[in-house]
Amino acid sequence: MARPAGKQQQVAVLVAAAALLLMVPAVVSAVTCGQVAGYLSPCMSYAMGGQGTAPPEACCSGVRSLNSAARTTGDRQAACKCLKQITISMPALKPGIVAGIPGKCGVDIPYPITSSTDCTKVP
Repeated sequence: MARPAGKQQQVAVLVAAAALLLMVPAVVSAVTCGQVAGYLSPCMSYAMGGQGTAPPEACCSGVRSLNSAARTTGDRQAACKCLKQITISMPALKPGIVAGIPGKCGVDIPYPITSSTDCTKVP
């Protein structure tokens, strides 16, 4: 029994859509943990409480560069995960100082930098 013309068109559209989806590459986060660490390495001494009352300009420059590099939700979530790993792996970092760095550098990020942040909820 032959299919009605409308049904054939629907099937053709679904097949074409599936083929297009297979050709689209998976979205890959462009921000790596190595980049996050590199951007923020000038902040480490300050984040451990060893440098004045304000982050050094090199730290703020790194924070701004990281913020610019993390353009997509995937990038921001990847950066969040890396920041979380850094805060967990470096117990000498002072959580209150770390959390305040973006604000002191004039950068607004949509999540707190803590070891308990749920990075899957970062927009």
